[in-house]
Amino acid sequence: MTINPDRVVDDVDVRILRALVHEPRATTVALAEATGLARNTVHSRLARLDTDGVLQSFERRIDPATLGYPLTAFIMVTVTQRRLRAIGDALAGIPEVLEVHGLSGVTDLLVQIVARDADDLYRLAGQILDIDGVEKTTTGLVMRRLVDYRIGPLLNQPRGG
Repeated sequence: MTINPDRVVDDVDVRILRALVHEPRATTVALAEATGLARNTVHSRLARLDTDGVLQSFERRIDPATLGYPLTAFIMVTVTQRRLRAIGDALAGIPEVLEVHGLSGVTDLLVQIVARDADDLYRLAGQILDIDGVEKTTTGLVMRRLVDYRIGPLLNQPRGG
């Protein structure tokens, strides 16, 4: 998906997005009713939000624990910078890797993984450490999620122009 970096939502988009946050399974007709907008307006706006990369994957809604992966961990990875692309490709080839973020600061990458149990987590951490160009890893096991992923509060913030 191509993300339009210049895309900023307007007030009409925000109304639709708020309705989607409130009811993610809402049909176009239901969104039109909830927002007071015409069905065609909602339909075209949703299509543009999707094309512009504003709407992200619905995969985020699937709990990995239901697939047999109850453990979540973050692995901080220090890498050889010139190997970054190959390291990213290698990480993308590991099914248990959910997200990889490039960071500035004391570490280079933050890798979110899921595992079946402690032995599986150990195996995955070793697999990541074995990637050519990975110099060091530090693993932190998630003990409890204190704030779930959310976007609603941002939709309610005043937007500057």
